[in-house]
Parts: sequence; C-alpha cells; structure tokens
Amino acid sequence: MFFKGSRYKNIPEYSVVDVSGKTSQAKSLRWIPDTSGTFMHIVKESDRLDLLAYKYYGDSKKWWLICDANSEVFLPLGLLREPGKKIIIPPNRMV
Repeated sequence: MFFKGSRYKNIPEYSVVDVSGKTSQAKSLRWIPDTSGTFMHIVKESDRLDLLAYKYYGDSKKWWLICDANSEVFLPLGLLREPGKKIIIPPNRMV
C-alpha cells in the first residue's frame, strides 16, 4: 500500500468495520514528535515546500517534516500563502 521509504510504512494496521458490516484495514494515527530545536523561516512568494526541504534537509522529499511542525495549517500549500509569515522548520529526523 505504501512505497518502501514511506513514513507510513511501519505504522501498525488494524481492522475496522463500517455500518454496513464491511471490514477494511486502516492505519493508526502517526505520532508527530515534539518540535524542540526548531528555528523559524519567513515565507517568501517564491517559496515551495520541496525547495525548503531541500534547503534545510538536503532532501526535497522531507517537505512533510515542515508540515508536521506547522500542523495548525490544514493543507500543506496553506503554509506558503502568506509572504512574511513565520513558519517552523524542525530538526531533520530519521524516519
């Protein structure tokens, strides 16, 4: 269901039964660690999450670390809608 390097791959699955009696597999919620040791980035119009991840972590696929640290924004692109806004850049962590 998830590719080999997915941050969701090792999350346990469990069975759920819906109101019609159909059983499906689901993933538990992913634990988001404390963001201590972070610093702030001031959003610019030209910012993109993949480019910020590459700038801070050397890996454009780690954009989700930035999203996790700024969980008050529901959609990832919402982080970059307001130039001048400060967003949290958490430390790089192994997954």
